[in-house]
Amino acid sequence: MPEQRVRVAIGGRELELSNLDKVLYPEVGFTKGEIIDYYVRVADVLLPHLADRPLTRVRYPNGVDGGSFFEKNKPAGTPPWVRTQRLPVPGSASGRETLDFVVVDSVAALVWLANLAAIELHTPQWRLVDGRPGNPDLLVVDLDPGPGTGLPECCLVAVAARQRLEHDGLTPLAKTSGRKGMQLLARLDGTRTSDEVTAYAKQVAEDLATALPDLVTARMAKHLRPGKIFVDWSQNSAAKTTIAPYSLRAAPTPTVSAPVDWSEVERGTVRPLEAGEVLDRLNRHGDPLAVLLS
Repeated sequence: MPEQRVRVAIGGRELELSNLDKVLYPEVGFTKGEIIDYYVRVADVLLPHLADRPLTRVRYPNGVDGGSFFEKNKPAGTPPWVRTQRLPVPGSASGRETLDFVVVDSVAALVWLANLAAIELHTPQWRLVDGRPGNPDLLVVDLDPGPGTGLPECCLVAVAARQRLEHDGLTPLAKTSGRKGMQLLARLDGTRTSDEVTAYAKQVAEDLATALPDLVTARMAKHLRPGKIFVDWSQNSAAKTTIAPYSLRAAPTPTVSAPVDWSEVERGTVRPLEAGEVLDRLNRHGDPLAVLLS
């Protein structure tokens, strides 16, 4: 079947979209067109969380069951109006010293990426400052469930982590990973380096493991993870990225890395939320994570 293409005008840009009826979530029949539609609808909320953050994309050209690849460098054929930033990547698997990262600053750029089947959007905890990586403005406490655990156990650890962070004057907010885990995000003032923030996150993880030894591990070894939540403090490294708020995930259904209320966390009722549910919540309550941007 020949590739189906359509030209559209979005945000003052003209784009050529292809194969909008191609199913990328085969279990539920969710198409590329529906992915693009979701990202257009959520753009006003999502774009501020992506602003000035070099983007790592995970692309699924043959759907969520058809294989994927991480992409940091700008792809071939990147339109000249798409913002990019050349940054050093020491130790890159590509063997290159620098890469040209995409920085999404418009709904048109968001749609352009979605048309490339860039389903997942991952960002660092820092923003660009004068074209260079700045100090982190976010702390992330990444809760990764080991075998035999899931979101209920994540909720228990999240409550303890919240108390620990609040004791240090931080105000964490919770979101799902869109899969089986959760993250807590707290706004930072940008005065500490990534190394300093990572060291602090490691201390928090170790304190949680000491307080909840039957439920938490702060060590990366996989043989220690069954029955426990791994608090992945390393996600605060300048070289690491975390799934962005409101990004879709490559799961059997179109789940989203979405904010959840602390009352849900305390009740242990957090569950993966799908695109339509997230849009409904945004329409009712706005963006609970907006305070991270102020």
